[in-house]
Amino acid sequence: MTDRAIHPNTKAILKAWRRLSSSSTGAFGDPKVSDFPNLLSSLFVLKQVDTNIWPFTNAGNELSRKLGRDLIEQDFLSLWRGRDMALVAAQLDAVRFSGTPGLIRSKGETISGECIDIEITLAPLRTAGVQGERLLGLYQVLSDESILRGRPVWRHSVEALFAPQQYQAETPLRLVASNE
Repeated sequence: MTDRAIHPNTKAILKAWRRLSSSSTGAFGDPKVSDFPNLLSSLFVLKQVDTNIWPFTNAGNELSRKLGRDLIEQDFLSLWRGRDMALVAAQLDAVRFSGTPGLIRSKGETISGECIDIEITLAPLRTAGVQGERLLGLYQVLSDESILRGRPVWRHSVEALFAPQQYQAETPLRLVASNE
């Protein structure tokens, strides 16, 4: 998945997710907030409350500023229209069922037509004691944000989806010799 990520922040959050999701305790330990000072304001958490309804349960201040509104309790799929909404809903399900991260590359557009490139990372969150499906997301702008001239992004369109990769445990090789 990291070979599909463009932005270094995306690569960093995927690496942190892998460390958190690993069953073994690594030499580096769990990721800390101080490891990602520039990412926190662009992170968000989605929680599935019904089929194809994924409201924001948490959203960084920078993300809310970029989208021009408070995102808590807003449905993530409402950022998309028509076929793009269906594609993003399928990507959310793919991430949820696979248990591995996925990426969305999109165009963000202001009401006056200015566009920027965006990379959205979605990774499953599994926390003991918390019911329901939750996803951690990173909303990363790839273009020069000054193009927007301070206007919020109000519409998104899908440019590319990178589905979660299925990792299969390697089957150990077993050698059997016979002298017959």
